[in-house]
Amino acid sequence: MPGTLKSRLLRTHNAILGGIESAFGTGSRQETLEMMEEALISSDVGVKTTFEILDGLKEGLRWDVESLKGRLRDSILEILKGVEAPLDIEAHVPYVIMVLGVNGGGKTTTIGKLAARYSGLGKKVLLGAADTFRAAATEQLEVWGERVNCPVIKHPHGGDPGAVAFDCVKAALKTKTDLVILDTAGRLHTKTGLMEELKKVRRVVEKALPGAPHENLLVLDASTGQNSLAQARLFDEAVGATGIALVKLDGTARGGIIVAIAKELKIPVRFIGVGEGLEDLSVFNAREFAEALI
Repeated sequence: MPGTLKSRLLRTHNAILGGIESAFGTGSRQETLEMMEEALISSDVGVKTTFEILDGLKEGLRWDVESLKGRLRDSILEILKGVEAPLDIEAHVPYVIMVLGVNGGGKTTTIGKLAARYSGLGKKVLLGAADTFRAAATEQLEVWGERVNCPVIKHPHGGDPGAVAFDCVKAALKTKTDLVILDTAGRLHTKTGLMEELKKVRRVVEKALPGAPHENLLVLDASTGQNSLAQARLFDEAVGATGIALVKLDGTARGGIIVAIAKELKIPVRFIGVGEGLEDLSVFNAREFAEALI
């Protein structure tokens, strides 16, 4: 996996390592550190996190590129280990995942890949089309449902998202379904704000099944860099994000955002997305990621 992951993270890998290797041609330590700082910040590790990492590298550092890369990798690994926490859907039956995220960030595609992953493990999966406001959202989820052979609970376009979620959970209870995955809106054209609507859906789910949703999974597009960090803060403050799926890492040089998210928010990273294939949504492994990154 690390070798494959490294090829998928190549843009971010090159952005960071290129900066480090170029830095060693400058001559002075100060200039080298400044170029490293620029490389980390440009890959969206974040200013605060970058300063903390570099402060930790200054003490007792052998001044050669391989030692520096090793120390940097260890520093990033230490941060990422704090958010490595694979999802355990065995804790409840049915296990209910409420999937959050802005439109265009890969939310519905991630739901399809999750459904494929767990149905492939022998789990009975039910999808809920609770994004009733976006045109074609239900149809997109239905396409995924057909592709991975998972049923979809839906209501007419413009209907009540909470009602869809309620019906989906109740259907899962009747059919002894293992996993419920609820799609939710990423942008609403109503008087009620998005976050208030999501809070309502969460309350309805809890009414249908006390203790649910068991996971509020936030899907973030890595290519949006610091904007994804801001999104994470907003969703977490409003609804309480219990896990993150960071996707589209293969198409960006800004994959360092995972380090900033881990350091600043400490929300568990459940999955990473590194491609379009069903197999390209992987359980997050901190060591594999750090080794692929540096």
